Amino acid sequence: MHTNTNVTRPWWTLEDWVAVWIGVASLALILGGYRPALPALKWAGAGDAGTLVATGKLAQWANPAAVLWLLSACGIALMRERVVTHLLAFPLVFALALGANVLAGNSVASTWGIEGVIFALSLGLLVSNTVGTPAWLQPAVRTEFYIKTGLILMGATILFAEIVAAGVLGILQSVLVVIVVWYFSFWLAKKLRLDDEFATMLSTAVSICGVSAAIAACGAIEGDRKKLSYVTSIVLIVAIPMIVLQPWLIRWMGLPDAVAGAWLGGTLDTTGSVVAAGELISETAAKIGTIVKFSQNVLIGVAAFLLSVWWSARSTADRGERTSASVIWARFPKFVLGFVGASLLFSFVIDPAVSKAVKPVITNLRNLWFGLAFVSIGLETRFTDLLRMEEGRPLFAFLGAQTFNVVWTLLLAWLVFGGLFFAVPKI
Repeated sequence: MHTNTNVTRPWWTLEDWVAVWIGVASLALILGGYRPALPALKWAGAGDAGTLVATGKLAQWANPAAVLWLLSACGIALMRERVVTHLLAFPLVFALALGANVLAGNSVASTWGIEGVIFALSLGLLVSNTVGTPAWLQPAVRTEFYIKTGLILMGATILFAEIVAAGVLGILQSVLVVIVVWYFSFWLAKKLRLDDEFATMLSTAVSICGVSAAIAACGAIEGDRKKLSYVTSIVLIVAIPMIVLQPWLIRWMGLPDAVAGAWLGGTLDTTGSVVAAGELISETAAKIGTIVKFSQNVLIGVAAFLLSVWWSARSTADRGERTSASVIWARFPKFVLGFVGASLLFSFVIDPAVSKAVKPVITNLRNLWFGLAFVSIGLETRFTDLLRMEEGRPLFAFLGAQTFNVVWTLLLAWLVFGGLFFAVPKI
């Protein structure tokens, strides 16, 4: 799956590096003054949806559509693949991603924090499981390229000052969640006879931040693309009931706001769903939840590095060889360097006022790249494959791991943010 194994191509044409080039180009455009006004696609009922077209709000998204069309084509050209077929297929994939944003703009979806990526996956699944994904569309179905590029833009929105705002408590909880949940998930997956690739991707997805972490893990171990598609699909499918049920459980249990926010931030997979669910509780819950989620997102790079070292050591040991720095470097997912570099650049080099001004634009473009990725996941996935894969054992492993994650993170949130051992941060 991972293109680093292709030694016949120059290193700078491999997918990981191309995602870095396109991500950097996107950020350079924004810093250079490209800041399209993208209106929120908010609507309440069927009648309101029509006004998105009548008022021209939907048409204003044609500008970023053209930019992503050209940027993605540049990426395909750098990877030395067929550009024309990609250019012809890309508009439909983008139209599905934009349609997902429209559906997410509905007042009910907004209230419950059901983000565009959920609808993007759903629309892709609808196509693949009804009429089927046509062959001519396949050149624009590029899950990993899209999400790797989006992750680099995501790095520019993760500022270290925001993480430190909650002191060490958010970081402490995040580290304890990731370590304990990862090991439990891996143990459970192995008990259910999943192979190491499947167990690693599943464990990383559950313990850190869902799809983004799974793709970083897949890159680090050069994993099977079909297994990655399975994990990413099941992560998003399970996320929907969690977004609805957790705020209800918080109110039923009467959890303090800080504990509620920390629980949401440690278990829900996207920042948007954390914010929306937290705001159903209180402003404090939303803020603490967001900071905890930011802390976990930062761990993507750390996890990718450690997995690269671990997997390289295992592989070389099996062949009776010694692990070398060159082997680790070859396995390390290079797009993570773009993610970390963008975070450092916008945290410590770019003027804070500029970072704040461009953050909404970066977020919009990042969400569009993610939307393209999740549409692609859906277009590549069939429900029959999900149900039949390894007799359903991966599903049971994921559900068991996620249940443990929910319980363990609630306990940690209570111990760390409940005022038992540390003062509750005033945010």
